[in-house]
Amino acid sequence: MGSKKVKSSRPAHKGVLVIGIFKLVKGLLLIALALGALSLLGKDVTDEIAKWIGILRGDPHNHYLNMLLQKISGMDDKKLEQISIGTFIYAALFLTEGIGLLFQKRWAEYFTVIVTGSFIPLEIYELIKHFSAMKIIALVVNVAILAYLIVRLRKDK
Repeated sequence: MGSKKVKSSRPAHKGVLVIGIFKLVKGLLLIALALGALSLLGKDVTDEIAKWIGILRGDPHNHYLNMLLQKISGMDDKKLEQISIGTFIYAALFLTEGIGLLFQKRWAEYFTVIVTGSFIPLEIYELIKHFSAMKIIALVVNVAILAYLIVRLRKDK
């Protein structure tokens, strides 16, 4: 009983594999976030987050943690459900991209170019609206991914 190795018609590209892993990790983190939001249904969101900050030994005077608490205070179950649904959809996009890229599928490269490219205007808008270093990093990473895949797709034609 020998196992057959199916050889891909395209050579494996490390860059595509790294992007695939990156997309998978983002997708899995978003699933965790969506499940976390669902676990808050029927609870006081601010109290639950404050409890987790304490468990994780976060600094209660941290500027970013206080901003998070302000943003989520008063969030009701309907809003949590909406956030969860949106997050699951976003995660599905990342997981589709990641799995396709890991299997070196050309459609996944095109799909990733389309999806990543479609979010860049939104990222620029958000950056202009609320400037932050993290938003710049996210934008630079996504532009780099987009540029790499476009160059690679053109070279492979």
